[in-house]
Amino acid sequence: MSSEGGTRRLFELEGKVALVTGASKGIGEAIARGMAELGASVVVSSRKAEAVEQVAQAFRADGLEATGIAANMGRMDDIESLVDQSVAAYGGLDIIVNNAATNPVYGPIHRTDERAFDKIIDVNLKGPVFLCNRVHPILKERGGGSIMHLSSIGGLTPEAGIGIYSVSKAALINLTKAMAQDWGKDGIRVNAICPGLIKTKFSEALWSDEANLDRFLRKIPLGRLGMSEDIAGLAVYLAGDASAYCTGGVYMVDGGYAAS
Repeated sequence: MSSEGGTRRLFELEGKVALVTGASKGIGEAIARGMAELGASVVVSSRKAEAVEQVAQAFRADGLEATGIAANMGRMDDIESLVDQSVAAYGGLDIIVNNAATNPVYGPIHRTDERAFDKIIDVNLKGPVFLCNRVHPILKERGGGSIMHLSSIGGLTPEAGIGIYSVSKAALINLTKAMAQDWGKDGIRVNAICPGLIKTKFSEALWSDEANLDRFLRKIPLGRLGMSEDIAGLAVYLAGDASAYCTGGVYMVDGGYAAS
């Protein structure tokens, strides 16, 4: 488009409904706020009802439209209820961001017991699969939509100390491509975002270790850790018409780490 206003409209999300999991803090909260600021009605979801309501209230205090709905992405009943409540609140869904994740083990793979393995796979992979399966007919009926899976640079090359987490994130990348192939005909776009080391509470075990942090920084051409807002910019692009021809993509937001 040639006009400034026309270009701006490519990034507007007015009339859209976005569901963001793991949105009570960090990357998920930043993505949810970014989408709300561009006009979307946002469902803020995470495990704890008090936490999601606090974020939703903060958004509303800033004049944004948001509803907090608690759900554990490792529980199929919670996923069903999350979708039902979201549709009841806003009449449908257009944008899904699978950001919720867990990693209860930091260390070599042989220290990951079955319980921890199941928890990682249930939340990081099984939850996104069945959330997307549940919302597929809703998006299709509305003429399409945008799904984003938050993977990781660890999904491209496993990172030391987070082996099974990296495996779950690698699976999300192939899930992205498989869904893009299956659902493109329904107007549903599916893309993966692979953050590098982002300074959040979730990744504190990585960046709080001075030796580990130095190792990362030496390999990051931009010379700094990422912030949650660095991910939000790409997410809002993938949510709207600016990315209308983007599906099956795997996008790194890592300060150049993977290029080193």
